[in-house]
Amino acid sequence: MNLKRISLFVSAIFVSLSLSGQLPDQGNKDDLLRAGIAKADITPDLPVKLYGYASRTKYSEGVHDPLFARAVVFENSGKKLVIVSSDLGSYGGEVLTSFRKSIITRFNLQESELFLTAIHSHSSPILSLNREKGDPNNIIYTEALNQKLLNLIGEAFNNLKPVNTGAGAGSSPVGSNRREMKPDGSITLGRNPYGPADKEVLVMKVVSSDGTPLAGIYDYATHATSLGPGNLLVSGDVMGISAQFVEKILGKDFIAPVFTGASGNIDPWYRVLPGFNTESGWIPEPVLLGTLLGEEVVTVFRNIKETAPGGKISTSFETIELTRRKRPEGNQPAEQNLPPTVPVNITAARIGDDVAFIGFSVEMLTEIGMKIKEGSPFMHTFVITHCNGYSGYLPPAGLYKEGGYEVTSTPFEIGSDETVVKNALRMLYELK
Repeated sequence: MNLKRISLFVSAIFVSLSLSGQLPDQGNKDDLLRAGIAKADITPDLPVKLYGYASRTKYSEGVHDPLFARAVVFENSGKKLVIVSSDLGSYGGEVLTSFRKSIITRFNLQESELFLTAIHSHSSPILSLNREKGDPNNIIYTEALNQKLLNLIGEAFNNLKPVNTGAGAGSSPVGSNRREMKPDGSITLGRNPYGPADKEVLVMKVVSSDGTPLAGIYDYATHATSLGPGNLLVSGDVMGISAQFVEKILGKDFIAPVFTGASGNIDPWYRVLPGFNTESGWIPEPVLLGTLLGEEVVTVFRNIKETAPGGKISTSFETIELTRRKRPEGNQPAEQNLPPTVPVNITAARIGDDVAFIGFSVEMLTEIGMKIKEGSPFMHTFVITHCNGYSGYLPPAGLYKEGGYEVTSTPFEIGSDETVVKNALRMLYELK
């Protein structure tokens, strides 16, 4: 065959593949998915009041493991999605309002394009901008944090490049249902290994177009409360330590944004300990559990063999008003003058056909998150709590008669969970 015939033969194959949509390695330029990832150290450099326990009034006395904020920015055809994971307790009140406004304004985002989340570590600084009620050290920390997050997200935008993505799931026993029943039938905070718990470890793999691993976004349902009010060392606890382990194993430039799933009634297997056990030969429980979770994340990440370019981005954001729970007259006097409804933020996003993120400004109990996953039209649905605010515990209706801490402390009227599930699923189906 002469050169002219070879040229015509190759051209015919090229045209045939183009018409059939099977042209290799070209991709649809209109469906180009880009991502940028960045990480910043947000460890306090001064003593701070720690989040999560009203009985703990002392300042922190040191740092066991550093705290980080991790940002992933996705972009496709001008549509953006900014997801921020931070080794903190929660963003609420004036802090959320201030931070979201500054981020949305700086990067010209829609409300629906920002997931500002915390892993709910109870060994991280309390965030406050309230000069009348907040601790001065914590206010200094919070003000500096705002600028750090802006710099972090800006760095992620500067790192935008074409990527391939894939997703997979594993399972971990780190989290356990904590609603333990006493002999008299009452519910206490403890360990209930037979109660419902979402064991799924959900991982999204992000690699560059040449296959270089960039990030492993993962979601798991557990409180970060292996450490209790007796601990005065700053720590990311189980969730934060797991992310550091993943990054250590998968490479120095690899970033592992971690998110907390529906875990309102889920605690680590070893919970609320006074500190890090330094007994010879003993592995401190937060380190043990964080490593166990991290190993499953790495295993799932490595088992995701197929990744694909492209992926349409769609987002939505809604604030729904849920009826505030009516309490007996004279009970909880501080709540008597509050509004009759409680706002709950729901943020939803999709990337491609198989992956969705749905974030809630509540501590959602695990049964609710599992119901949302089951009803979602997406193969992989990241249910993320402590996202874009904090509104309190959200229990399923069936637990109100049992009582227990989550039910006693919830601001929501019975049946509120059904409203949240219906709205969440509607938003997911609208994105699909």
